[in-house]
Amino acid sequence: MISQAVKEKSRKEEVLKQLKGRLIVSCQARVGWPMYGAEIMAAFAAAACQGGAAGIRATGVDNITKIKERVGLPIIGINKQFREDYEVYITPTYESAREILETGIEIIAMDATPRKRPGGETVGQILAGIRENYPDVLVMGEISTIEEAKAILPMGFDLISTTLSGYTKESQCVKTVNLELIRRICGITDIPVIAEGKIAREEEAVMALEAGAHAVVVGTSITRPEIITERYVGALREYGAGN
Repeated sequence: MISQAVKEKSRKEEVLKQLKGRLIVSCQARVGWPMYGAEIMAAFAAAACQGGAAGIRATGVDNITKIKERVGLPIIGINKQFREDYEVYITPTYESAREILETGIEIIAMDATPRKRPGGETVGQILAGIRENYPDVLVMGEISTIEEAKAILPMGFDLISTTLSGYTKESQCVKTVNLELIRRICGITDIPVIAEGKIAREEEAVMALEAGAHAVVVGTSITRPEIITERYVGALREYGAGN
């Protein structure tokens, strides 16, 4: 008889295999953005699936639930909760993790930087709670620097993501996809590294894989039409100014 632990390991390995070398599309929108709404996020996810994406990244119970109704791809779930008194907003507490874990996501991602979070919880405490109550879910730690990556290696995350590179005080100098960070993390661990953050072109996605990434997440350049429009408008304006 196959033990539960073996089954859980097998499921996790299958998800990692499904994502290896492929694209994950981040389908997110905040209140006030033109594309805000669970139905719209589900439509984006369906379009991404049709285009060949291997997985979806999404935030919040409503969005994840709707997306799961439309596509059968593995989902990296997060729960963004913004507060003026804390910098951490990507799944900042165990309760925020529990809410989306109940939707049946395959991977949960959380801010794994050492910054303070609500209730005084620590990264280790949140991870331990997830491991105890949702042992069949892959857990991804999101960092912004190599020092932060090194700090979480002993904790036992299943994946490490570069999502926060360029979005913390410690990494504010980063303006493009951080290929060097990917290389450095891959140089010190065999834990799969997910490349995310500031990937604007197809070539950069390929470069991320070349740097050692297990898979690549792209959001803005696919699911933010207002930003994509701005790029084209800016290019045409620049051309017009020079002619």
